[in-house]
Amino acid sequence: MTDTIPDYLVTHSGGFHADELLSSVVLTRLFPNARIMRSRDREWITAGPDRIIYDVGGAYDPAVRIFDHHQRGAPVRDSGEPYSSFGLIWKHYGRDYLSAWGIPDTQIAKVHEAFDSSFVLPVDLMDNGAMSSTEAGRLAPLTLPVMLETLKPAFDNPDPEAETAAFHSALAIARSFLEANIAGHAAELRAAEMVMAAIAKAGESRILELPMGMPFRSAVVSAGADHLLFVVHPRGKDWCLTGIRRFEEGFDLRADLPAAWAGLTDADLERASGVEGASFCHKGRFIAAARTREAALAMASIAVEEALAGQ
Repeated sequence: MTDTIPDYLVTHSGGFHADELLSSVVLTRLFPNARIMRSRDREWITAGPDRIIYDVGGAYDPAVRIFDHHQRGAPVRDSGEPYSSFGLIWKHYGRDYLSAWGIPDTQIAKVHEAFDSSFVLPVDLMDNGAMSSTEAGRLAPLTLPVMLETLKPAFDNPDPEAETAAFHSALAIARSFLEANIAGHAAELRAAEMVMAAIAKAGESRILELPMGMPFRSAVVSAGADHLLFVVHPRGKDWCLTGIRRFEEGFDLRADLPAAWAGLTDADLERASGVEGASFCHKGRFIAAARTREAALAMASIAVEEALAGQ
């Protein structure tokens, strides 16, 4: 792995997830002068000596500091469990992070392993849709009440004001979560109205086109639109194609995207799908992207045909 200090920490634009956020926490501590660049443009997500790329780029190559997990052949642990970008960044940079944080050298290996199994792995599994009901128990230490309590000062902190300072730090975080949650519920109601209008417009089509990305499953269920299989909507400069989950819990879809597309990008995906402008398909086959609306709709039509043929 190159020792060059990066000027840029590159991850994808659009909606964010826990894995690249937590990766960014690690990397910004190690490289505080590096600028976070959120982009899907090819010029940014191509490896270079001035950057670390994570959760985007379609490759895992530590030698050139690119850490994606969406492609075919993505790395897995010795246990067979998948990595997210957070797991990959922690694998390669976690020990340096712990050292920068002040953990004694004699304790770094143990702390690294313990944190990986208790914190990093559940995030990885959740991000990959690989968490069974049994494994969901691993998320218990990551629930908001427990996480807030971890902000308490260490038992041997001698500062008499440590608990008060920690309380106010936790208060700011708790306020952010509470207010964001309330705003999210209000946004879901606005989204439901938009989804209902789109369902009416779609009629008997198996494809639901939305004017933007938004929560849609609850409105689809409420409308009794059981015939819908895929959703298409714009996303920044491109278009997104997603499946519809069968249930609130879990990741089982009404229909998966074609197996031949899994983990492919750009020219490879165009060849596999026969659609010019197809740009990405997650290896889990629940989301894909295209450069134009026409390409996204064409991919959705192909996915519908294959899904119906397999019934």
